[in-house]
Amino acid sequence: MPRLLSRLAPTEGMRVRRSKPKRRTELGLLLFGSFIVLATYVLASVGTTSKIPANLGPFLGVVLGLGLAAHIANRIYAPDANAVLLPIATLLNGLGYVMLARIAQHWAQAQAGWTAVGVGAYILTLAFVRRSRDLDRYRYLLLLVAVILMLSPLIPHLGQKHHGARLWIGFGPVNGQPIELAKLALCIFFASYFVEKRELLSVPTLRIGNRLMLDPRPLVPIFVAWAFTMLVLGGEDDIGFALLIFVLFMAMLWLTSGRWNYLALGLVLFIAGAFAADRLFPQVNVRVSEWLHPVATGQINLGLYGMGSGGLLGTGLGFGRIVAACATCSNPIPEVQSDYIFAAFGTEMGLLGTTAIVFAFVLLVGAGLRTAQAARSEFAQMVAAGLTVIIGFQALFIMAGIVRLLPLTGITLPFMAYGGSSLVANYVLIALLMRISDEGERAIVVDQATAQRVVPPNVAPVPVASR
Repeated sequence: MPRLLSRLAPTEGMRVRRSKPKRRTELGLLLFGSFIVLATYVLASVGTTSKIPANLGPFLGVVLGLGLAAHIANRIYAPDANAVLLPIATLLNGLGYVMLARIAQHWAQAQAGWTAVGVGAYILTLAFVRRSRDLDRYRYLLLLVAVILMLSPLIPHLGQKHHGARLWIGFGPVNGQPIELAKLALCIFFASYFVEKRELLSVPTLRIGNRLMLDPRPLVPIFVAWAFTMLVLGGEDDIGFALLIFVLFMAMLWLTSGRWNYLALGLVLFIAGAFAADRLFPQVNVRVSEWLHPVATGQINLGLYGMGSGGLLGTGLGFGRIVAACATCSNPIPEVQSDYIFAAFGTEMGLLGTTAIVFAFVLLVGAGLRTAQAARSEFAQMVAAGLTVIIGFQALFIMAGIVRLLPLTGITLPFMAYGGSSLVANYVLIALLMRISDEGERAIVVDQATAQRVVPPNVAPVPVASR
């Protein structure tokens, strides 16, 4: 035992030395991001009210306080984790809050409360999920939780319908979208199942005559789960999350097997599903009609006109015609606090501002893929990749819908658009990525320390005496 402890001591010491630079980098990025958020908040207030906001000090304290709380949690529970995931998330969250405060104070106040809840969920996730493999043990329980969450909006007197989709549940004045948490549970279930069936899904084992083919039987349970998810989301008249779950499923299946014929199968399923949805669900017809004929519907058109008026540099924070409460805004952007908040940034911050937002999401996705690459187990790799697919494609779908590259799906822009359940779920997502990143980086440190003990760098090899 003493010898074992003596061997572990250099590894632990090395872990502490390696973790401090990452956390210092994270702290510096958090402070820099807080400065950017503070500057945009002042500019938006000056543009709207022509004076510096009176609550500047408390605002800075809240921004720094929430960021530092998450940072301290990282130092305690994930000291070796990625240094850029949290700063990028908090920067996007802060910029979204600034735009919501510029639109209407009641949106900003509600978002501030949900941000505090999201940071709390982030800390609790790091505290309770100490090992990613623990999630693998509860895959069927997580699947059950996902099913309950997805079905809950269909319960009478509990589910609520907004903008044609029945995705909300309400408890008094509080309402939310349980599908936001269900997508995380589904991601973990898909990862666990695919890793267990990896060989059967990627290696031909079924002999038909003189040829070996992939055995389709392992796909039956996972296809049943996926089809049930699609039916529930279709029954709730939602195409955004249905598309997101479909992409998540096909991406994780392809990452598991590496076989392109699964992507071809996914394309066939997508075409068949789109044809059936067009015939069965009126919400799909509405979205496609708005996409093909924006002038007739008006909503997408107003968003495009707003972004076009921003030009390269934007009209300036607080000077754009984006809200109905503005006396000079004859054509305000609809649903600017949620679906069209990206159009609001394009109006007031221009092409450069929206490009910076796109690059922030690209960096977030890159950090997530780096986390998946360095994960210590196949299960952790699949979970990290799936979580990255969720946040990356969710941002892609809504931004592409605003600029008419795709039909508008109605899902929220992560961390930026108003939405409490979305904000909390995304903070939990980042916490899971941080846990996987911490495990992966710690394993790398242990491997390097073990290699140095096996082959000391400063000891020359002993020559073999010739006979």
